Amino acid sequence: MDRLIEPADEDGLRTAIADAVADKRTLAVSGQGTKAGLGRPVEAQARLSVARLSGIVHYAPDELVMEAGAATPMAEIEAALDECGQQLAFEPPDLGPLYGQPPGGGTIGGVIACNLSGSRRPFAGAARDHVLGIRAVSGRGEVFASGGRVVKNVTGYDMSKLLTGSYGTLAVLSLVTFKVAPRPEATRTVLLFGETPADAAATMEGAVDGPSDISAAAYLPQKAAARSGLDDVARAGGPVTALRLEGSREGVAERTVALRAALATSGETEELHGRRSRVFWAEAGSGVLLPKAGEGGDMVWRLSLPPAQGIAGGGMIQQALGGEVSFDWAGGLVWCAPAPAENPEAVDGGAEKLRRIVIEHGGHATLVRAPEAVRRRVPVFQPEGGALAALTRRVKENFDPRGVLNPGRMFEGL
Repeated sequence: MDRLIEPADEDGLRTAIADAVADKRTLAVSGQGTKAGLGRPVEAQARLSVARLSGIVHYAPDELVMEAGAATPMAEIEAALDECGQQLAFEPPDLGPLYGQPPGGGTIGGVIACNLSGSRRPFAGAARDHVLGIRAVSGRGEVFASGGRVVKNVTGYDMSKLLTGSYGTLAVLSLVTFKVAPRPEATRTVLLFGETPADAAATMEGAVDGPSDISAAAYLPQKAAARSGLDDVARAGGPVTALRLEGSREGVAERTVALRAALATSGETEELHGRRSRVFWAEAGSGVLLPKAGEGGDMVWRLSLPPAQGIAGGGMIQQALGGEVSFDWAGGLVWCAPAPAENPEAVDGGAEKLRRIVIEHGGHATLVRAPEAVRRRVPVFQPEGGALAALTRRVKENFDPRGVLNPGRMFEGL
């Protein structure tokens, strides 16, 4: 896959895909390439980079709408939003460091294509809930658009929701339009030290259902907490339960006092304010507090479970596979790094045992980091069966009948 195709605009993108269809050439699609390790290895004859389809095209802070080229760096988008006191409410995680890359290298198109959402996901919705419109080129080499710059645009089918999370296997995004949100006036994170997993589950459930109006909840066992870049967390000497409060300065201050008072009988508490709070949730939401690759964390799973089942399910998985787990989404998201296998040649990332436990607890699992050989033989995404698998195949055949775009990235043979 030595050939690189890098179109300068949407028309060039259309031509590149149409030529690939005519020549029966398969394409590995990328922006900045920061998520190449996410998904199955792509079997392609050339690489199609959309890196030149970059730049903020339209930003209306008063209307809470932004439109940008698919390859616009997240750093550029976040800087523009920060100048106007705004943010992306779904808090997309930066997965680059999970793959040993520098932080800040992802693109808005990559975030949308992979439907990536961070710690605010249970409270503000997923990435796809904030996409207003897209322009894209299908695997047929045809340009199409869906949605627009206004929230109430409901004309036609909402293709943007379908493409969000399709990992570039149906079409290649050229332009994305999305909602933005005001940044809270104040942010504080209450840290509670020393809880057992069961106690932390009860604490997070109580905070979600209670009057504190939290916007994130996570539980870090001792090893994960010790890897934090924040001294308050890293030097805790034990597990850390974290609860975030956002809003007006006065309101957040009052709710923080009340929350710490309510937690006083459960253990020692501390607070993170402003930037330090943002640093913590950037860590918690991206999996970087698990062991690094080569340090016992070559395999990393991202498990989605009902919050009430998350802590228990994660505990069973850790007991079965060893290694480490940490929890976000009030227990609904489990980051898991199984212990290294004794026989690397036979390793499957614990897929069979792990997925059995996850299904028993009503969830699904994604293998987000593993050596290429493992990603070839282990289903990276939750296997589909029956009618769902047939529907997935029909959708793929409709958008990309020749199998030109990212073949095999999500499922073998598609």
